[in-house]
Amino acid sequence: MSAEMQISEDVIDPARAEAMMATLGQPRGFAAGEALPPFFHQLYFWEPKPPGALGRDGHPKLGGLIPDMGLPRRMWAGGRLEFETPLRAGQPAQRRSVCETAKRKTGRSGALGIVTLRHEIWQDGRRCLTDWQDLVYREDPDPAAPGPTAPVARTDEALSEARSFDATLLFRYSALTFNGHRIHYDRDYAREFEGYTGLVVHGPLLAQHLMLMAEARLGGLSRFSFRATSPLMDFETAEFCWKDGAGWVRGPDGRQCMVAEAG
Repeated sequence: MSAEMQISEDVIDPARAEAMMATLGQPRGFAAGEALPPFFHQLYFWEPKPPGALGRDGHPKLGGLIPDMGLPRRMWAGGRLEFETPLRAGQPAQRRSVCETAKRKTGRSGALGIVTLRHEIWQDGRRCLTDWQDLVYREDPDPAAPGPTAPVARTDEALSEARSFDATLLFRYSALTFNGHRIHYDRDYAREFEGYTGLVVHGPLLAQHLMLMAEARLGGLSRFSFRATSPLMDFETAEFCWKDGAGWVRGPDGRQCMVAEAG
């Protein structure tokens, strides 16, 4: 779809990147001009809104870049990234955002809003990366309806790492990405309004761990794509798995929570 471009400016503060690494359990510092890890652009270009401009779920009210389709529940379903040159600490940068797709359709679980945003991150006159975000909007859940059946995850990984996510970690990640979505820190809201059994681990946080795993295996990334398939809760320990350019997150019951490909 044709849409107006939204432009945001920010300085890539090294302290914020350092706080992110500490939150991920891998503390380290960043000197001015040093390349940041992949996906760290999500720490910048905040869009702070006053309380009156927020929706029920803590996100900014729809309208503007993302049209309001009358569906209250938001999920980050996946995305893909193309990396061209590293984003560097301590320097100004610009994000150029457009809504590529926004359409309403009917699925097996009811009405759906499908949105794809494209963000280009520019620094020093060069495009550093392009980030496509796939968002899904849904109706409130029917308590009487059976929940979706999660796919079963692969078990043939060459490498795996176990990770847990408590409420403090989720709060810190929400703060660093300025994500007000209540499913990540308000347990009562997550259960009563959105039908989850606990706090939901951010999809991009799962993708971030897979991305760092992929970067360590490949020595750098030119592309990365991911798709969320089942939510992971704060009381669960997950296995982050890797084999031959593919990554996935396996829940404690063997279900597949996310799949990814890297190159």
